Amino acid sequence: MSLKDRLKADIRAGGPMGIDRFMATCLYDPADGYYAARPALGEGGDFITAPMVSQMFGELIGAWAVAIWRGLGRPARLLLTEMGPGDGGLISDVLRAARLDADFLAAAEVWLIEVSAPLAAAQQARLAGMTPEPRWAATLAELPKDAPLILIANELLDCLPTRQFVRLDDGWAERVVGLDAAGELCFGLAPHAANAPELVASAAAALGQIAEYSAAQGALAADIAYRIVRQGGAALLIDYGDEAAVGDTLQALKAHRKQGPLEAPGDADLTVHADFRTVRAAAADEGATMAVVEQGDFLRRLGIQARAAALSAARPDQAPVIARQLARLTGADQMGRLFKAACIYPPGPPPPGFEDHP
Repeated sequence: MSLKDRLKADIRAGGPMGIDRFMATCLYDPADGYYAARPALGEGGDFITAPMVSQMFGELIGAWAVAIWRGLGRPARLLLTEMGPGDGGLISDVLRAARLDADFLAAAEVWLIEVSAPLAAAQQARLAGMTPEPRWAATLAELPKDAPLILIANELLDCLPTRQFVRLDDGWAERVVGLDAAGELCFGLAPHAANAPELVASAAAALGQIAEYSAAQGALAADIAYRIVRQGGAALLIDYGDEAAVGDTLQALKAHRKQGPLEAPGDADLTVHADFRTVRAAAADEGATMAVVEQGDFLRRLGIQARAAALSAARPDQAPVIARQLARLTGADQMGRLFKAACIYPPGPPPPGFEDHP
């Protein structure tokens, strides 16, 4: 039985399901979920992430991690962690740049947190022989608690389940996945949601507009902030979205093209915009601070233009390619504005790249 047929059977038996449950099933079902069975990244897959655009992205984040470590007083032990490491390219670039400081590499204990068995296998193959040798975990809870934590997550929040609510003239209704008259998957509205989360109830949504709320993103932010405040360090979360959390951002991607989210459950990547408002609130509840800047501004502050110039000088034949990569990562009409860099850190001065930003 296909995942789509199983979803239909579940709905027939128990009624419509929330968008969050639908997403979680499509992405993480042990047998047929997208990340469990068929994640496809890169040019020949379903989507491309910033580390795949250019080595500059990971190299600058590597330099950022070294700067954080130095600001901590150069501790002898550090948990350098990536959540959702994809194909392993980002951490590879991070560590290559970090080789400029041998003491940092000697201190770094590299952890990769991955729930997808196929992706973990790909990471292990790509990173074989790397120094420091990475260790793998399925959850943040498996990491040690006795050393500062520098955590990196690129395009992780967007694949965590979210709920959707629609503003009606007399309150809110939750958007759900049910069955139409022909027995096919369809979107609908559950009875009025009197218990709509506070962050939804306060959203500036017009009549008929959707507001999104991700308890999963908030829970992850709380776990990260709890550790950062107690262990020291900083977390860098880069994703697309904003703090408005208004509008329907659920989309399915297959072979770099959008398709209907209900079309082929488990066969396409499902994503939503990062719910930065919920992430910020959850971090604050744990005593941490969060700053958010546009990806383009963040990378420029870290020196991406100088790095692009150096790479172009070393390889003049690649200068046009490097220029296109720079524009892709920082351009306001490309990834530079839609994608945001959010940093969770303990009370005190903001980390590099986040000076004077809320």
